[in-house]
Amino acid sequence: MKIHLIATGGSAMHNMAIALYLKGYQVTGSDDEIFEPSKGRLKKYGLLPDNIGWDANKITSDLDAVILGMHARENNPELLKAQELGLNIYSYPEYIYNQCKDKKRIVIGGSHGKTSITAMILHALNELDYKYDYMVGAQLEGFECMVKLSHDAPIVILEGDEYLSSPIDRRPKFHLYKAHTAVISGIAWDHINVFPTFENYVDQFQIFTEQIESGGKLIYCESDKEVLSIGEKYIGDKIGYGTHGHKIVNGKTILLDDGNEYPISVFGGHNLQNLNAALNVALDLGITKVEFYNAIANFTGASKRLELVNETDNSAVYKDFAHSPSKLKATSKAMKEQFENRSLVACMELHTFSSLNEDFLKQYGGCMDAPDTAYVFFSPKALAHKKLPEITAEQVHSAFGRDDLEVFTSSEELVKNLKAKNWSNQNLLLMSSGNFEGLDFNELANKLIAEI
Repeated sequence: MKIHLIATGGSAMHNMAIALYLKGYQVTGSDDEIFEPSKGRLKKYGLLPDNIGWDANKITSDLDAVILGMHARENNPELLKAQELGLNIYSYPEYIYNQCKDKKRIVIGGSHGKTSITAMILHALNELDYKYDYMVGAQLEGFECMVKLSHDAPIVILEGDEYLSSPIDRRPKFHLYKAHTAVISGIAWDHINVFPTFENYVDQFQIFTEQIESGGKLIYCESDKEVLSIGEKYIGDKIGYGTHGHKIVNGKTILLDDGNEYPISVFGGHNLQNLNAALNVALDLGITKVEFYNAIANFTGASKRLELVNETDNSAVYKDFAHSPSKLKATSKAMKEQFENRSLVACMELHTFSSLNEDFLKQYGGCMDAPDTAYVFFSPKALAHKKLPEITAEQVHSAFGRDDLEVFTSSEELVKNLKAKNWSNQNLLLMSSGNFEGLDFNELANKLIAEI
C-alpha cells in the first residue's frame, strides 16, 4: 500500500504516518509547518518531508490512498491534484475506520474524560497481554505511538473526538467509527466555532449513539443529565455508570468492591467515573473485575490529566488539560478533596476558541470557587492569532464571578506572583489545553517547591 498524508505534521496525523509505516506501508507526507515533537518523531522513522510546503507533484496516480488532515485547506494544491486524478481521499477518521472495519470497535466519546478512559483501557489490556489496536489523543507512558493499526488484532480502542473530520468533511469524527461498544463520559458545550448552540452540540452525541452497530452496547455516565437523557433514549443493550465506590486514606484513593479494597494511583471524582467506564468496557471484553482492579492499580494517568509534575512531603504541582467550566470545577474539587489539609492555588488559561469567546465567557461563572487562590490567564496574542475579538481582564473577572480572582495577561507576571508565594503546605494546579504562552511546567515546579 502506498499512502500520502496531507498535513502530516499534526499531532494525530504524524502518529498515523508512523503507525502505517510500522504496518509495512509505503508512507509519504507534506506540510507547510512541522514543529516538535512531530518533527523529531517523523525524522526518526524516515518520514519527515525533504522540503516544507505543499507540492502537487507528490500526488501521483499510483497512490492507494490520500489522507487529509484538518490543518489543510479546501484549496490545497495537493488535495486539488488528488481530486483531479480521482484518487481515494480519506479524512483521518475515515481511514481509521477503513483499517478497522473488520475488528470489534470500542469508541470512547465525551466532552471530557475520553482520553483518560481510553488510556485506562489500554493500560489494563497491556497488563493482561491482550492483542489490540488503538488510537488515543495523548502521548501515553509506555506507548511509542498514539496509533496502532495491525493486521491481526481482533479489537480496536478508539478515542472518539466530536470535532470535524476534515476541511471537506464536516461530520464529527466519532460519527464515522460505527462503534460496537460506545462510551459517553459527559457533555459540556465545546467547539462553539463549529457547534453554535448547546442543543446542536448535544445532537452530535445523539447521532453518535444512532451509529452504534446492530447488537452493540452503550456505556454512559448516568451522573451527567445530558448523557442520561441520551442513554434513556437508546433502545439497545446499555449500562449506566457513576462514581466508583472508594475511600481516601492519607491522601491515597482506595477502590471498594464486594468488601475488598484496591489501592490506585489516580484520584478525583472524574477519574473515578472514568475508571468505572473503563471497568465496564473491560467486562464487555470478558475481563473479570479482579483482573481489571489488579491491572489498573499502577495506572498513573494520561498526559496532562491531573498529572503530577513535582512534589515534596508537603507540597505538589499538578497539571491538567481542563479548560471547560465543568472540568475546572471537577479538577479543583478533586485536588481539594485529595489534599484536604493543604491550600490550593489554581491557575487556568483561557486558550481554546470557545474559552476566548466573549459570549461563552459567562459559562465560567462560579467554576473557580473551590480553590483557596484563583488565577486566570489569557494571552492577547492568542486572540490575535485566532482572529478573535479582543476581551479585557475586566470582562474575564466579571465572568468568573469571584471578587478575589486575579486575571493575568502576561505569563511573566503570573510566574513572578507564583514565585513570591510560600509553598509549604500548599499545592499548585495548572489547567490549560495550552502552555501559558510557552511556560515550562517542570522548570516552574522545580523552582517553586524544590527547596521547601
